[in-house]
Amino acid sequence: MATVGLYSVNRTLQTTARKCFVSPLKGVANLSNTTLSCSLPGTRWFSRTTGVRFMSHGTAGTSAPGRASRGALLLAGAAAAAAGFVASASHILQRAEMASVVPKVTVEEEGDISERCKGFMSPPVTNVSVLQESRAEMSTRMEMLIMETQADFCRALEKVDGGTFQVDRWEREEGGGGISCVMQDGKVFEKAGVSVSVVFGHLTEEAAKQMRSRGKVLKGKDGKLPFIAMGVSSVIHPKNPHIPTVHFNYRYFEIDEEDGSKLWWFGGGTDLTPVFIKDEDAFHFHNTLKEACDKHHPRYYPDFKKWCDRYFFIRHRGETRGIGGIFFDDLDSPDQEEAFSFVRSCARTVVPCYLPIVHKHLTEPFTVEEKDWQQVRRGRYVEFNLVYDRGVKFGLATPGSRIESILMSLPLTARWEYMHEPAKGTPEAEMLDVLRNPREWV
Repeated sequence: MATVGLYSVNRTLQTTARKCFVSPLKGVANLSNTTLSCSLPGTRWFSRTTGVRFMSHGTAGTSAPGRASRGALLLAGAAAAAAGFVASASHILQRAEMASVVPKVTVEEEGDISERCKGFMSPPVTNVSVLQESRAEMSTRMEMLIMETQADFCRALEKVDGGTFQVDRWEREEGGGGISCVMQDGKVFEKAGVSVSVVFGHLTEEAAKQMRSRGKVLKGKDGKLPFIAMGVSSVIHPKNPHIPTVHFNYRYFEIDEEDGSKLWWFGGGTDLTPVFIKDEDAFHFHNTLKEACDKHHPRYYPDFKKWCDRYFFIRHRGETRGIGGIFFDDLDSPDQEEAFSFVRSCARTVVPCYLPIVHKHLTEPFTVEEKDWQQVRRGRYVEFNLVYDRGVKFGLATPGSRIESILMSLPLTARWEYMHEPAKGTPEAEMLDVLRNPREWV
């Protein structure tokens, strides 16, 4: 296990702080006679509880007085994780009837905290003793999940590449920190980054505005909005143009309100950006995600696939960034446990949905022209991240954000050719057609 500078905070202060930030969920009795209308892409879901009729992408439930400081509150992976925190098109108050067939995992079944930490790339952001004392809290369970996701993915990539990730722990002066794992100039991967962040503090007015624009009603304490945010984010840029770039990000957000209640929600997704279209790879990738989604609700995959195609769209080019996957935000229904269970299922697909594709094309030869096309497509990737990605923009506008982690998603090399257009009938032209006309893969 790689360890770089153990980040810790006074245990007493952490424990006291955590008690001010997390607690069991309350009900939503005050909404019992309310009718809200914001549609989840492609479908309408209606509540069967308390006579409420909800249609939307996800909601902010309320919970009892909770925890304040957490030892480390990182602006989620800096950008990618923070991306979802401010990303959604509309606020979701969805109380859908779930079709879950996934058995609930209790805290006890998740295992001993200290033993699980031994397999991480680094000690977790929050002190292990604090995590042990608050092991039942959602923020603790989510931090353990994102640390495990980072470790599992990094170990899988190291095994196929033969290289080693540099483990970089960082702290945020305003509250929190993170763990960035980066591998550059490997045998297989030109640049691979997997970042975890756990951050806390007060929302800036700009961040609060973005959240209000999504329909969130935020009631701060003395004009301030205490928050905690955490997430895992990754972007992998392979050397071989026949191996696609992959991105994933899963995150959790809480805001303490003036009455002691709490808004919380999850967000995230996984998407693939190939240089050349390969139907078998696209099917494997999307089908793996679909199987994970179907365990929780039959509408999750089709709705979140459409959401992904809409979000990762380069408007000034009129094309998607890649062939998509799933994307969701503001997910806080039907309850916190089920929402977390769904996110956990998604996070555990990142290795099986991507590594088989890597192995398949590991030794496939490529030409100089194919490498040049990869460089052009990487240029599009950069354009999206710098022009449209809300996480990058949020990170750059947030005091104390870490530039290295925010821009970790960018490739080492890219190319911009003036008036570039592939010849008709070529694999490059086929790829471009798919990006301009997104397909259904499963």
